[in-house]
Amino acid sequence: MSTSRDKLICSAKKLDFYFGKENNYLDKVNNIIENHTDTKSVAELYKSIFLLQQINKRNKLTPLLKDLSDNLASFLGYTYLFDTLEKELSHQKKSSLDDLLVELNQLVGLEKVKKEVSRLIIYQKVQSKRKESGLNIPKRTLHMAFMGNPGTGKTTVARIIGRMYYQLGLLSKGHFLEVSRTDLIAGYQGQTALKVKNVIEKAKGGVLFIDEAYSITENENTDSYGRECLTELTKALEDSRDDLIVIVAGYTEPMNHFFESNPGLKSRFNYFINFENYSSTELLDIFETLARKDDYNIDDKLKEVLLNYFNEKLESNLTNFSNGRFVRNLYEDLIMNQAVRLNQSEDVNLKELTLLIKDDFCLDENCSSDIDL
Repeated sequence: MSTSRDKLICSAKKLDFYFGKENNYLDKVNNIIENHTDTKSVAELYKSIFLLQQINKRNKLTPLLKDLSDNLASFLGYTYLFDTLEKELSHQKKSSLDDLLVELNQLVGLEKVKKEVSRLIIYQKVQSKRKESGLNIPKRTLHMAFMGNPGTGKTTVARIIGRMYYQLGLLSKGHFLEVSRTDLIAGYQGQTALKVKNVIEKAKGGVLFIDEAYSITENENTDSYGRECLTELTKALEDSRDDLIVIVAGYTEPMNHFFESNPGLKSRFNYFINFENYSSTELLDIFETLARKDDYNIDDKLKEVLLNYFNEKLESNLTNFSNGRFVRNLYEDLIMNQAVRLNQSEDVNLKELTLLIKDDFCLDENCSSDIDL
């Protein structure tokens, strides 16, 4: 019978096989097995799993990540893992407002979003000073709507805003809870309202992020569960607005339809922020950032090929272009192609191991057909 330790090691090996070992999950897991008290390593591994899950939603990688996450919790114990992540969250909360603004501004692109968020923070800082001086402050909800294509940084920005509002004293906890339709809607009539209430209670004091919020009402003519969810959610937006931020996100047009589905819904949101597609140079910046973090360098000829490729994609006017997720998938394809290419050589030096070249840009399935293990 496999022990929790064996299962954890096995799930790490599967991920290393998928990635070609560049993330070294097995090394990270072995380090945790040898030193349970290294809470920083535990938190960093779990953060890595979570971020990859967000990037690879509905991707074949998702079950592998969930398997590692579950086995990590089973090995360490759910209580220990929860306490470790809470400790890491407390450490993140200590980031000053200036630190968080720097973190926001370091994100690739999103200039209009950064400007809008900065305006919101300035407004809230001034209102805090007015309150301290005994002046009345306008009654405005903090709820927001993020609209745009996937992979444009909506979740990342939402997390930063939550921590900023915590620093401003507008939220009591500053934690982040991401949910979707399945987390809000029950399988039986009458249970959805209770499920929404439970989610709201967990989110109080922090940010409730509802991705693809329009899925709640996409079958509004036949979906009584969706209408029940929306009714309860609309009520909660008003009742809990003093210590809760609800951020709904999704494609622009479906989100517009979402707000039209309930007469009182749109009035509960004060801030509507549009996330535009990244430019070709910004997509290349994202690719370079991914490569740099994994100790890869990019040949100049490959950069030129990538830039042209991104331009072609953007000029195709793809309605559902996945931006950062598209770049991540392309990056994973290239490092896999590089591994197959290097496998043909008996003697590979350090420079070759770290360099991605034009030949690695091969999106045809036939380009890796001759594999000799």
